Amino acid sequence: MAGGLMGRGSGRTGRYRSMSEINVTPLVDVMLVLLIVFMVTAPMLTSGVNVDLPKTNAQPLNADATPLTVTISADGQIHLQDEAVLQGDLVDKLRAASQNDMARRIFVRGDRSIPYGQVMQVMASIASGGFTKVALLAEQTQK
Repeated sequence: MAGGLMGRGSGRTGRYRSMSEINVTPLVDVMLVLLIVFMVTAPMLTSGVNVDLPKTNAQPLNADATPLTVTISADGQIHLQDEAVLQGDLVDKLRAASQNDMARRIFVRGDRSIPYGQVMQVMASIASGGFTKVALLAEQTQK
């Protein structure tokens, strides 16, 4: 009889014993889902530049100071703000308008019908003048 009593266990070590291991199955499930999400979204983040530059859904940039705008019209003329300038004089006019502030933001607007190379020549001349914040502008699409 004494052997039968010992085999049943005593008090706490019987039926309702607490579990001291960590259940890692939910952790592994969450980590696999995150891995898949990052594998799917990472190529989208590093894809190339959108080729259709004139239209975009991007929100307007917040502006601390009023940026200077360089516009290239459909006939190839270059305008600084509203004044027509030659490409050779553009950097000097930009320096005068920005009071030699090379960190001043400059927006380049190009008509859709002009060659992309002409826009890049204007941007290169601005960058070679020492200006560091040069950006292309595009229209927002109608929603």
